[in-house]
Amino acid sequence: MNTIIQNILVFTAMVLAISFLVKKFFWKKSKPKKACGGDDGCGCH
Repeated sequence: MNTIIQNILVFTAMVLAISFLVKKFFWKKSKPKKACGGDDGCGCH
């Protein structure tokens, strides 16, 4: 019985770690489209 619980915990930890790495390195963030105004560093002024 302890082996089953241990395997479930290991599998859950591995899935969480892989999903964290995928989110951190491979997930493309969509950049917000802001109107260029003020000092937001867009380089258009």
